[in-house]
Amino acid sequence: MIDLHSHSTFSDGSESPERVVELAAAAGCSAVALTDHDGTDGIARAAARATELGVDLVAGCEVSCSATGTMHVLCYFVGDGESPLQEELTRLRDDRATRNLEMARRLGELGLPVTLDDVTAEAGGIGIGRPHFAAVLVRNGAATSVQDAFDRYLAKGAPGYVPKTRVEAAAILDLATRSGGVAVLAHPLSLGLAPHELGVELQHLADLGLTGMECYYGRYDPSTRAELVSLADGLGLVATGGSDFHGTYKPDLSMGTGTGDLDVPDRVLAELESRRP
Repeated sequence: MIDLHSHSTFSDGSESPERVVELAAAAGCSAVALTDHDGTDGIARAAARATELGVDLVAGCEVSCSATGTMHVLCYFVGDGESPLQEELTRLRDDRATRNLEMARRLGELGLPVTLDDVTAEAGGIGIGRPHFAAVLVRNGAATSVQDAFDRYLAKGAPGYVPKTRVEAAAILDLATRSGGVAVLAHPLSLGLAPHELGVELQHLADLGLTGMECYYGRYDPSTRAELVSLADGLGLVATGGSDFHGTYKPDLSMGTGTGDLDVPDRVLAELESRRP
């Protein structure tokens, strides 16, 4: 079993990179990918702990791309050294900082008990994201749960929502390839496409250099996973998977097993590695 989708305190997860690896090892994973949003700063710490525990660590990140729905691309085998992808990640992190300032301003104008200092403290001063805003709102009594905070204030269309810069998928696929990595479409159903439309979009992305699709996703039921695997196989894409672990910010998702029955085959990692440029 492996888990190729997880987040740490270096983006919007509640656990340190070391703890993410420890939880993966405890779940029985032979390999784990740390895929924080827009950055790889937690990779070195995760890799050191993975070596101690005898777990393979895959260096990755997750990037939001322009699309009708929500398109996230997971980039694998991309370390923290200089590369074309790292240059783009730096730009995206700078944009995220500007977005956080604006989000704090909007929430303050709504009279809600949250400041950027509060959110920075919640995040441990590392990677700040909407889950940290949500946690502060919950702690200060303005929401009953992280999900409630998102629904009322932070989700797309809500009064505190601020869109972030999204890059074209073609650009990310190219940058990942030129950086020695591979790119995989994360949680494909979040695109909101009908089955035929999803197939057309995947073919388009495959033509642009997409390597795989996250079919074994933490929140998908077995029948959905099987349908996605069949679709990926038909398009020559690697059927990958992961829990999308965020710790307490997504409490229903556990490392390795997702909602309880996830089991991503070990062979997936070898298939991805064979596709590297």
